[in-house]
Amino acid sequence: MQNRMQKGFYYGSASSLILLILLAVAWELVLDPLRPGGSWLVLKVLPLLLPLRGVLKRDIYTMQWSSMLILLYLMEGIVRATSDKGLSATLGWIEVALVCIFFFCTILYLRPFKQAAKKLAQQAIQKASK
Repeated sequence: MQNRMQKGFYYGSASSLILLILLAVAWELVLDPLRPGGSWLVLKVLPLLLPLRGVLKRDIYTMQWSSMLILLYLMEGIVRATSDKGLSATLGWIEVALVCIFFFCTILYLRPFKQAAKKLAQQAIQKASK
């Protein structure tokens, strides 16, 4: 059961990150760019590419720091969803949803690893105090 859930959380993290990258590129180049023909705002996708390889490889450290990085995109999504109109607002809410999926799936995927590390640390403290 735990293994199946872990797998699901991993796939949720990886797929939501990939979808967020695709959304950001499509949003700024095709769907609703700030300027016709696309804008330099498409470069906002570059920070999302940094953790992609590590997330796909299930690297724990990368998944930890990427769960903090992703919160910048939560802020952007909320700002654009509440201040823009039309398609851009809708895309902002989609961005917020994808960020939330990534964040919670990543946190839940990492939880057993964090619990195991905490248990090992407690055991080391107990051995050292004897």
